[in-house]
Parts: sequence; structure tokens; C-alpha cells
Amino acid sequence: MSERSDRAVELFRKGFACSQSVLAAYSDLFGLDEKTALRISDGFGGGIARRQDLCGAVSGAVMLLGLRYGRTRAEDTEAHERTFSYVNRLCDEFIRKYGSLNCGDILGCDWPTVRNRGLRDSVCTKCVRDASQIVERLLQADVAE
Repeated sequence: MSERSDRAVELFRKGFACSQSVLAAYSDLFGLDEKTALRISDGFGGGIARRQDLCGAVSGAVMLLGLRYGRTRAEDTEAHERTFSYVNRLCDEFIRKYGSLNCGDILGCDWPTVRNRGLRDSVCTKCVRDASQIVERLLQADVAE
């Protein structure tokens, strides 16, 4: 495990949301200060405000891929397609591991039950770690290609 995925897990265990933990652990690589990263990603936790939709750890990872590969000009379709390609790779790998991108599917119960069963500490921590490790490989992918 890398230092950065360790940092993501550390942030998560301190009480930050899954989305915040993943984004903030890598934000400095893109000149984004941790405080801003934490604010930007706060609402994505728990599958977007605990709605149990898209896994927050995946949301944080998608934001990182956008920071690395995303387009800044509308006509830059190459960057746009490259970003989508990396996001699809992230999603495919995460689905292979968890069977879904959906927080509710991964956890198998509603949010109050998640807390009562301690699933945040077990399942969600693993999602944060895995999303971090996957995105880290993808952030470095075109350097190696």
C-alpha cells in the first residue's frame, strides 16, 4: 500500500467522508490545498449525501482523474475522451472487486444499519483503500505508457 492510500484511510478513520478522504490524500499533486479538496468533496460521501448512490470513494477518485486528465477547453475532445477512458477503467476495476459502483449495493443495507453494524469501519474503509490504490495506478498510467 502506498503512503497516499494510507493517508486516505487515515483521513477516513478520523471521520471524513469516503469522497473527501480519497480526494484530499492526492490533492496536493494538482496544486489543490487539502482544505479546498475537503470542501469540494464533502457532499459526495455516503453515495452522495448518504443517498447510497455512487460510492463516495469512487467519486473522489473520479475527481482526481478529472484533475489529472480532464479538458479545460471545450474543443479538446482528445482530453475529454482520455478522461472518460480512465474513469471507465476505474469503474470497471471497482465493479470487478465489489460487484457495483452503488454504495447501497456494496453495503447491502440502509444508512442507519450501516452504522449499527459497523460497516463504515469495515466495508467502507476497504472501498477507500481500493479506490485510492486503483486511482493511484491510473494517475501514473500514461507516464508508464
